[in-house]
Amino acid sequence: MLGTTFSLAVRSIFRHKLRSFLTTLGIIIGVAAVVAMVTLGKATTKAAQQQVASLGTNVLQIRPGQGFGRGGGGPRPPDFKEADVEAVARQVAGVNAVAPQAQSTATVIYQGANWSTTINGTTSAFFQVQPWPLVSGRVFTRAEEQAGKAVCIIGNTIRTNLFRGGEAVGERLRVNGVSCDVIGTLSTRGQGGFGDQDDVIIMPIKQVQRRFTGSRDIRLMLVGVDPAYDGAQVQESIKQVLRERRQISGGKEDDFNIFDTAQISATLTGITTLLTQIVTAVAAISLVVGGIGIMNIMLVSVTERTREIGIRLAIGAVASEVLMQFLMEAVVLSCLGGLVGLLVAQLVVLGLAPLMQVEWMFEPQINVIAFLVSALIGVVFGYFPARRAASLNPIDALRHE
Repeated sequence: MLGTTFSLAVRSIFRHKLRSFLTTLGIIIGVAAVVAMVTLGKATTKAAQQQVASLGTNVLQIRPGQGFGRGGGGPRPPDFKEADVEAVARQVAGVNAVAPQAQSTATVIYQGANWSTTINGTTSAFFQVQPWPLVSGRVFTRAEEQAGKAVCIIGNTIRTNLFRGGEAVGERLRVNGVSCDVIGTLSTRGQGGFGDQDDVIIMPIKQVQRRFTGSRDIRLMLVGVDPAYDGAQVQESIKQVLRERRQISGGKEDDFNIFDTAQISATLTGITTLLTQIVTAVAAISLVVGGIGIMNIMLVSVTERTREIGIRLAIGAVASEVLMQFLMEAVVLSCLGGLVGLLVAQLVVLGLAPLMQVEWMFEPQINVIAFLVSALIGVVFGYFPARRAASLNPIDALRHE
């Protein structure tokens, strides 16, 4: 019986192809929007988590000020000193390594080619704190750090643009007029919410301070925390050491801030998840609109086929068979819309993922849920027209013009 009912439903749908397509358009748009938004939202969340993970796990970023900017309207807080870095590394239990950083921008020249990039002055502790392996070469030696030697480790963007992807170790660059020997090349991190992380040159911090920044001040400390220790306790200990060194007493606010990469990851994930849920809820309204469209067309179909229904009832068809036929038509329409919507969603994700700089991904769970919801909409919004068809009086139906 179900096979016959399904066959009749399909035949009726394809009898009016354009009307059937327009009827399912709301379902197609709704399913496509919901699936695409959820998939892109998860891809964005994953990309954000990967970007934060590239900063290192169990890593604290310490900067002067109360945020990434100056914070408040007062004077700029003083930068850190080398003694502050040594104090944190020596006095705080649970700290594996502390990497000071001094940054500047410069133009790099190699054999007539030039490139503007970021110069990051630091120590070899940087590579203990952050998981950034080298493709070739080595990191600084202790002697090179102490002497502030003009040696550098370059990111993949520098290697690609100046060396055309060839071997760079052993070559010599000119960085704002300073000759620099390339001793290593970094592995690729790629683009992300933090910009092109491969567009960087890492040099000993004393060389950068002497030749580029003109100051021995430190704008950022990266602190690697032993996972066996309580992160909150380590942060509190660092805060007490820095408050003492920066002579902050009583109830005065800190003039520095500590960011935990795990907290940053959790915050970014929460924000992207919330935005995805909001956009998905808005897109889901299209599914309701699509269901109303199906109910409207099915009511029109019942009116058009009143005599056909009367004949079926007159020759022995029971009301439940008529109800099942029209309900099946509504469900088939809705499911067809759902399937087309899933296909459109994948095409949308495939097109937008490169533009958003996230990887294409397929989420089986949301696809299955979206399809089942489209089928449920067919049942819910198709029941009333089907019930109306089944409740027709055969005599009145046969008289219908």
